[in-house]
Parts: sequence; structure tokens; C-alpha cells
Amino acid sequence: MRRIYLDDAGSAPLLPDVRRVLTESMHWGNPLSPHAEGRSQRAALDATRDAVTAVTGFRRTEITFVSSGTEAVNLALFGIGGPLVTWAAEHQSVLGAARRMQALGRQVTIAAVDGTATVDVGAIKPGSALVSVGLANNEVGTIQPVAEVIARAHEVGALVHVDACAGARWIPVPPGADLVSFSGHKLGAGRGGLLYVREGVRVQPLQYGGPQEWGRRAGIEDVWTAGALAAAFTAVSREHEARAAAASRQSEALRSALLELGGTLTGGDERLPNFASCTFADRKGEDMLLALDLAGLAVSSGSACASGSLDPSHVLLAMGQSMELALGSLRLTTGYATTDEEIDEATRILHAVLGRARTHA
Repeated sequence: MRRIYLDDAGSAPLLPDVRRVLTESMHWGNPLSPHAEGRSQRAALDATRDAVTAVTGFRRTEITFVSSGTEAVNLALFGIGGPLVTWAAEHQSVLGAARRMQALGRQVTIAAVDGTATVDVGAIKPGSALVSVGLANNEVGTIQPVAEVIARAHEVGALVHVDACAGARWIPVPPGADLVSFSGHKLGAGRGGLLYVREGVRVQPLQYGGPQEWGRRAGIEDVWTAGALAAAFTAVSREHEARAAAASRQSEALRSALLELGGTLTGGDERLPNFASCTFADRKGEDMLLALDLAGLAVSSGSACASGSLDPSHVLLAMGQSMELALGSLRLTTGYATTDEEIDEATRILHAVLGRARTHA
């Protein structure tokens, strides 16, 4: 059976340029060592950092390589002290960190979102120290008013962290943020992460030891993974406009199919170009996901099965959806390599599987 992968937002397949880096370059040795092997590693890491600066405009000292998008988010949020403002539909890496801060006694505001998962800029009040907002919602694709958030936060004297793990391969990050987190596997790099820290902003590390990554992240640098990240950034900067145009056309076909099958679309009018998400009032998301998987179509559901119990999507609940709808969600996201032929076959599978007699949730 030929499988069709429509879960790019869950994890993007390796980009061809990344695959070449991972197969052609093997690194060993410590970049801090003075011998030839160490100097070679240092040169490779510096070249990698320069490649990222070339396509992002970041300074070399503003780039911190980390292990994942989650680590990048946590380094940003825990690294800056004072009252935090974020929103109820943010990614769990943000909300998990925020709840831990609350448990530790830090002042945290988790503000409401509207029915499209769009954040309320008015939640940013004087006295805030750090504001964390997603570039786009990772579950329904709604593009957030990041430029407005940055302007309002700076107006009240707060720093801004943009969680760009979702969406950075499709749309640019508006300028002006103080910290920006990126996820390697969401970019097509397979692993790793990166935190941008604007020059002049001091971040307290999560772990202590050596002076690596400008003192922000102790531990030997992973030169191999950093090289993969740099290759992904370069490819994305070159291809995202053309890929976004194709994705818009493909996701529109998927959304039409979901509507025909009785789904209710979720998210805002301004959404990431590769998103098609919806809810069904009389179906379980997990049941649909498994049935589609057996038919050769990989998608995701807004609900998650954990410890034998079905948990509703926190994003959909924050948007004001009922428990029934929150348990009946689907998310289909195309990728750089998705073809029109695959979309045609995917819509056929959707009709064949979801068009059957419905099983009530």
C-alpha cells in the first residue's frame, strides 16, 4: 500500500539538503579542544552559525543551538524573570513551562483566545516582564497578530518571545521579537532546536557547566545536528514562498472534502497555508485517525490518548468548543514534498473512510 503523509505539522520529513548533510558529514571531537580535530569541529560549527545568519539576519552571538524546540521554549521562558503573559491555546511546551512557573510562585497570566484561537493583545498589561506568543497555532494553523503583540509588549516595557516552532517553514517571523524559538523537526531537519536571543538580552541558563553557546547552554555542542538545522534554514528561506503557494491550493482541496463530509472547519481566515483542520460532532478523533491510517493516510487528531483515557484538545476547548467537538477533531497538514496526485488520492480515501455509516462518539 502506498502511504500518504499529511501530518507535516506533527513532524516534517527530512529535507533533501538535510539528508545530504547528515549522510556526508560525520563529526567527532570537542570544538573547545585546541588540537586539529577540535579546531576542525569549531570551524564547522562557526560555518554552520554563519549559514544561519546569512538567511535569518541574526548575529552569530544571537544564535543558541539547543536539543529541541521544547528546550528552546523553556530556555526563553525560564531564562527571563518577572511576570509572564501567554495564552490558553499555546503549545504545551509553553503552557507546561508556565504552569511550572506558577507552581514555583512566579506571576503568570494565561489569557483567553477567541473562537479562532487568535490571541487578545489587550491581555498585555503594564508590569508584564515577558510575553510569549506563537507565530501560528500549532493545532488549527491560525496566524497570530505577532507584530501587534510585539508593539504592545514593548510599549509596556516587556520582552517578547515568539514560539516559531509551528509555521516558520511557511511564513516569516515579524521583526522586533527579543527571543524566538525554532524546532528542527518542524523545519525538516530531523532534530535539534535553536533559540534566537536579541543582542543585549541576558538569559539565565537551564543547565550549568562550561561556556558553550555564549554561556546559555553548557555541554558539548552537537555540530552534526547544528549542520542539519543550518541546511534546513537555508532550504526553507529559498523555497517557502513557492511551497506555500502549492500548499494553499492543496489544503483548500482537503478543506472542501472535509466540509462535504460534514466537518466544521476550525481556525482563522488567516491560517498557515498547509492546514486543513476540522471537528465532527458525532465522531471520535482517534477512531477516524486509526481508520484513515489503516487506509494508508497519516493524519493527526486534536485529541490524544494518554493512560487509556481520551483527552480533549486544550486548543479547541480554549476556543470555546464543546467537549464533544473537541474529541472529534482532525488535522491534515501538507508538506514540501506533497504532490497534487497525493491530494487527489487523500480526498478519495477521506470520502471512502469517513463517508461510511457514522459511529457515534
